[in-house]
Amino acid sequence: MTPHRILLIAFLSLVPMMLRAATIEMHVNGLVCAFCAQGIEKKLRKFPATADVVVSLEQHLVAVALKDGEDIPDTELRKALTNAGYTVTAIERSDTSIEAIRSRLGQQKP
Repeated sequence: MTPHRILLIAFLSLVPMMLRAATIEMHVNGLVCAFCAQGIEKKLRKFPATADVVVSLEQHLVAVALKDGEDIPDTELRKALTNAGYTVTAIERSDTSIEAIRSRLGQQKP
């Protein structure tokens, strides 16, 4: 096998990891107080792939930053929040950084 072919195969095996979203944004109904936000944050930080979590009561938004090369299936996220008594209305994945989401929401890192 030629060195070029080996490099191509190695690169193609890394493409799925590079295409994964940096963050997962979820629109969640039922968020009414700071205790709700703390509970959700604590629950989502238990996932090994979670790097950071942002919860906005005003926007009904929960954002999870993923560790590099990691992912959390939508079904597991939905199950965790549903079991905690919340309704997930949408899940979106993007390359938006958690810092950009915090800025958009007018929050600072705790």
